[in-house]
Amino acid sequence: MIDCKVAYFSMEIAVDAGIPSYSGGLGILAGDMIRSASDLKIPMIGMSLLYRKGYFYQRLDSHGWQSEEPVQWMVDDFLEEMPERVSVTVEGRMVYLRAWKYEVEGISGFKVPVYFLDANLNENFEWDRTLTDSLYGGDDHYRICQEIVLGVGGIRMLRALGYQNIERFHMNEGHSSLMTIELLDEEVNKAGRKSITSADVEAVRKKCVFTTHTPVPAGHDQFPMDLVKRVLGRQEFYDMKDVFCCGGSLNLTYLALNLSHYVNGVAKKHSEVAKHMFANYIIESITNGVHAETWTSKPFQELFDSYVPGWRRDNESLRYALSIPRQELWDAHTKAKSQLIHYVNREANAGLDVDIFTIGFARRATVYKRSDLFFEDIEKLKEISSSVGPFQVIYAGKAHPKDNSGKELIKHIYKIKNMLKDDIKIVYLQNYDMELAKMITSGVDIWLNTPQPPLEASGTSGMKAALNGVPSLSILDGWWIEGHIEGVTGWSIGDKVQDLDKTSDRVKDAMALYSKLSKEILPIYNNNHSFVDIMRHCIAINGSFFNTHRMLRQYIVNAYFL
Repeated sequence: MIDCKVAYFSMEIAVDAGIPSYSGGLGILAGDMIRSASDLKIPMIGMSLLYRKGYFYQRLDSHGWQSEEPVQWMVDDFLEEMPERVSVTVEGRMVYLRAWKYEVEGISGFKVPVYFLDANLNENFEWDRTLTDSLYGGDDHYRICQEIVLGVGGIRMLRALGYQNIERFHMNEGHSSLMTIELLDEEVNKAGRKSITSADVEAVRKKCVFTTHTPVPAGHDQFPMDLVKRVLGRQEFYDMKDVFCCGGSLNLTYLALNLSHYVNGVAKKHSEVAKHMFANYIIESITNGVHAETWTSKPFQELFDSYVPGWRRDNESLRYALSIPRQELWDAHTKAKSQLIHYVNREANAGLDVDIFTIGFARRATVYKRSDLFFEDIEKLKEISSSVGPFQVIYAGKAHPKDNSGKELIKHIYKIKNMLKDDIKIVYLQNYDMELAKMITSGVDIWLNTPQPPLEASGTSGMKAALNGVPSLSILDGWWIEGHIEGVTGWSIGDKVQDLDKTSDRVKDAMALYSKLSKEILPIYNNNHSFVDIMRHCIAINGSFFNTHRMLRQYIVNAYFL
């Protein structure tokens, strides 16, 4: 029997840049959570799926149109196969599963295992073997089958591996909430009964924690009941509709809400939005963070080692960054920026200049993130560049393979890039991943974020930038409402949207962006002394707080060990 207190289930967990087990922020957050658990010696395990084809490898043609290819990687190079085998029932068939282990080692040598479930076994039918091929691939049928593998198969694999005394099961988004079905079955079997009772529901509820990550409908999986009946074949979904169903369908978010004793959003604002969406539930807030050591560039790691010893374990001590000499901080930033610019020029033949003010924007390409807001008034941008000061822009980000609107956004940015090539240098880097994210967030001069509020649940890219002294220019939504001090940690775009049913005005937001860029940011950047002071405050105020060490401690106190 293995001693472990918390099992952390997530559809994606980013543990290594070479393992394509993530698509974006949800997986990065999960990986950072695990890394902090290993640093803080928290007895936790991670559970996810093994994606042999990954999310996808992104290619952009000369017009910016995205195409997708399977990711090529060797499982054996990264993961250790475990001998245990379990099975789940899908459409009446037995689907057999194995697990591959990856150990995340903390700063003192403590290890947190992450298990990746794999259905690619000879015992399975050909279609069943593909269930762990692609992250967020296929249709509703494929998705619910995957989520049976993760939720039900994940619990069964834990038991087979010897994890019998887990106290808390944490569902990172609703994708894994079918685990509650297996936990309910365990309670029923333990009591020697054949049907689920309210006592079983309460027992499972005490064990479960649920984090909801987005107000966007696509993040809340729901399936028609005829599909559920065909795939799962569980009568309980009809007999206990108040627990399992919502509006005539199986909604995995509501399943997690109904069977968790603690539910949280990922920022204070997001908690308000989630309460508005799910009015009958108590939804707390634990604001996201990032793993400080992972996302701090090497030049800044060396700087912190000199002036803030022990910062890797005690992230809060980064508040002492205010005492770092200005010139040394600027020199570290220049090194990180030079690495980024040299990479961009080598990969994209972009001709960027290390001495030019550089704006960074790297997010998933989808409509609500408004990656093209910066280009609302092209003539205004030309005017700012010529009269106030030159600037260049680095973009990156993937669109979901089925999100044609997101693909059109990338294509639109390419079109504008070509239109402005004689006035402003713009580059769009393809195949955005962990390594590229670290390089961009640490190497640009300012981090731009322009989502449509209140749809930005949290966002973590700006937190990564802050660890490297890069201030944000952002819409007041998500984490930035908490991290923003005007002219101290960065700048806001527009005002905070108070009415949750009201959206911000696109043109008004764009004009506010241009005003801050031309009247405040570029003039301050040209006054190096003042800009470096803002960089120091980014680290001392935001870097010291918006990290997963603080976040995990809040989960421990509020959700795990009550």
